[in-house]
Formats: sequence, structure tokens, C-alpha cells
Amino acid sequence: MTPPPEDEEPTRVVSPHEPDEAEGEDGTGPEPQSTAPDAVPEDVRKYERFTKIESGTYGRANEFLRERTYITAREWAIARLCADFRTETGVEMTKIGENLPELVPFMTDTYTPQAVNQARASFEEKVRKAGATFLYGAMSDFFTAEELDDVMYESTEVAKFLLEVEGVDLAVEEEMEAEDRISTVMREVREHSAALRHDEVCCPECGHEFGVDEK
Repeated sequence: MTPPPEDEEPTRVVSPHEPDEAEGEDGTGPEPQSTAPDAVPEDVRKYERFTKIESGTYGRANEFLRERTYITAREWAIARLCADFRTETGVEMTKIGENLPELVPFMTDTYTPQAVNQARASFEEKVRKAGATFLYGAMSDFFTAEELDDVMYESTEVAKFLLEVEGVDLAVEEEMEAEDRISTVMREVREHSAALRHDEVCCPECGHEFGVDEK
């Protein structure tokens, strides 16, 4: 058996709640299924996400994501599909897995429902860990208010780009409003976290006075 390249880990079995870091550069995941000749469902044919990405660009998408986020292109695509193909009874994982190449141009293999769930669980865990890391950074006084604004701006730009690639049409007014609301929330988080870190009624940073209820 030919060993994998030094920069690529061998494929391994991952439990549904274990972060998935093992995948090839072509976007293949664990337990791929063979493509079935069945007719493609109507909602799959009409699905228009990821149309801005040409077929065969998984490596480029994966590289972009790994440089700016904790997720892989595989996790990104499947998380989006799980959100779009959710019904009252749950996510249509079988449909997603069987039609993955038709739904996402840069994915070349079909997946089992277990593999779809595996990627979804990995995405969710990474988001939760990244969220806790970011919030701690915002609350710990590590960043100044200006630095925190810079972090939020960079994060927002990456998130907006991914949404646009998915096919979301973002109006300039909506973008500005969202950025203002996020900035306001983060300033409030920073101010109230200062009250948690200090016993003084008056915050030593901004001079804001906190009542007992605020603390």
C-alpha cells in the first residue's frame, strides 16, 4: 500500500462528535458511496447554491478556508446543505449524501448518511470551540476596543464572502446595518465583562459606573 504524502494524513474513522481533520485534497470523505443511476430529485435539480464555484476547485476552496477559519471545504458544504435540507423530522442526510456531487460542484463523491452526519458534527464542534475562544478574547481584556473592532471586521468580511459564494445577495445597506449591530453588541460585551472582572463600581477603563444589577 502506497503511504500518503507527508502533508496529508491517512483516512481514519471518526466518531460523530470528534473533529474531522482527515480528508483528501479532492474533497473525498469517509465511506464514499458509489453513484447511483437513480433520477435526481426535483429539489436537488433546482438547488442553486455554490454555483459561483466551478467543478474541480475543492483544493482552492479548502486552502482558502484553512487559512481563515477552522473548517474545511467539506464541512462548509455539508453544513450548508444540512441547513437547507432540514425538514420537520430532521435533516435529509440520505438525500444530501446520495446527491452531493449534484448539489456542490467541487464535491466529487457521494456520501453515506453516517459520513454526512460526521461532517456536520465536526462543523458544529469547531464552531462552538471557535465561539468560546473568540468570546473569551473579547471578555478577557486582551484586545483594546479598536483591536476588537478590527477582529470583528475581518471575521465579518470572511463570513460575507462565504455567503456570497453560496449565492446570497447582500445589499450594501444590509451589510452596513449588520456590521453596526455586531459592533454595538461587541462593545456592550466588552463593557459588561469589565464589570465582571473588577470589584469597583466604576470601570477603570471607560469610567462607566455599574449598578449592583448590572454586575
